[in-house]
Amino acid sequence: MNETSGDAVVFVKRGRRKHAGPHGGAWKVAYADFVTALMSLFIVLWLTSTSETVKRSVAEYFQDPLGTSTLQGTNRNGAAHALPLEKDQIQLLKEKLLEAARQTPDFDRLKKQVEITAEQDGLRIELLEQPGGTFFESGSAEPTPALREFLQAISPELGRLGNRISIEGHTDSIPYGSGSGYTNWELSADRANAARRLMQSSGVGPGQVAEVRGFADQLPRRPDAPADPSNRRITLIIEPQTNAAVSEKKTDAANRPAQAAQKVVAK
Repeated sequence: MNETSGDAVVFVKRGRRKHAGPHGGAWKVAYADFVTALMSLFIVLWLTSTSETVKRSVAEYFQDPLGTSTLQGTNRNGAAHALPLEKDQIQLLKEKLLEAARQTPDFDRLKKQVEITAEQDGLRIELLEQPGGTFFESGSAEPTPALREFLQAISPELGRLGNRISIEGHTDSIPYGSGSGYTNWELSADRANAARRLMQSSGVGPGQVAEVRGFADQLPRRPDAPADPSNRRITLIIEPQTNAAVSEKKTDAANRPAQAAQKVVAK
């Protein structure tokens, strides 16, 4: 407004009173930092209360986020981390496999022919034959429905585990055929290979099978009765680790003569 006094003109400028502006966004940054720190604390507390296996898996992830150290070849599906199969893990795996096997229709009938034992060098699964044949047709490498159902039940669990597997075929001491070139050596190897094919088509990874071996009658389960049907069996050995050093190691070198093994190239 203006005020006049005689000839003088005086201009008086009165500004409007401004209110304080809104606060900035700095508090949001501080709040986000607080929430992040709180979440980190919860994760640390959770990790300290988990098993050694989980701690190892988390540590392996940060050391190798892409999982390239566990890949076996270029066509492996997924990046599963192999478990060390310590004593408690072996027992846990045994229970998981038994639980999966119980889902098969004939498990109650077959359970006396299936032996799963936890050993220091891994887990051993033995499928024992009966006089009339349980897992293979008599004198043949053709799997029965019982073998198909059992391997289809446990293979997904073994595939998730990621550890390498050795497959062995054994026969009794009764000679196969008469004068033919096909002997117990070929039969034991073909049966082990048939089990391999079933397992790899049911969930076991293409890089998991370490060895397929046929022993014929050289390593009987019952040395006192070499013709006993239980000597005819398939043995699955789940090894403790998935690396090249373990694949070269014989899981039972201490009590198995090297000359008895017939190495078989997977078909």
